[in-house]
Amino acid sequence: MSAHARRLVVFLKAPRTGSVKTRLAETLGAEPACAAYRQLVETLLVHLAPLPAVELCFTPADASAEITPWLRNDWSAANQADGDLGERLHAAFTEHFLSDAERVVIIGSDCPAVTATDIEDAWLALEGHDVVLGPALDGGYWLIGLRAPQPALFSGMPWSTNAVFAETMHRARESDLRVALLRELSDVDTAADWERWLKHTSLNSNLSQAGLENT
Repeated sequence: MSAHARRLVVFLKAPRTGSVKTRLAETLGAEPACAAYRQLVETLLVHLAPLPAVELCFTPADASAEITPWLRNDWSAANQADGDLGERLHAAFTEHFLSDAERVVIIGSDCPAVTATDIEDAWLALEGHDVVLGPALDGGYWLIGLRAPQPALFSGMPWSTNAVFAETMHRARESDLRVALLRELSDVDTAADWERWLKHTSLNSNLSQAGLENT
């Protein structure tokens, strides 16, 4: 299988004040929340930089100029389909499977802890499973990967609730799909999530600096 038969798609939004991180904005304000969103996305994309042929799948449709600065090497950008999250996910999977893709993984932009190794692990899991999921602490998932379109996993789902992961697992079992699970991670959606992530980032930075000073 060629490397280009494996696809990573990152769902993200244009970094526009008032339209991103609305829960975080309730505490920080719209402009700081937008700045936080930029920082989260850019951290995530740095982690993913070693991967080839990543697609940044954005919304709204007129945001191409705002997304282009985030592209690297042979990465590409495409706007998301219309509809709810399930319809947009299904459309993205279907589009890539209609090309030469054999293992497709989609993540969002809310989990800056995701690394290139996580994506490689997902592609590897799909060698022997139909579905791979990265469970999130809030009851959703931060990653979903497939070997073929699975519309039943996306239609009429209770999106933005803590039942998404459990309902996806239930539907996968009902369809006799083999499911692999990755590590559990936390999205950054609220002020508490943001503060926790900043502390974690600062701690890691301090530890790295201390290591350099001791070499």
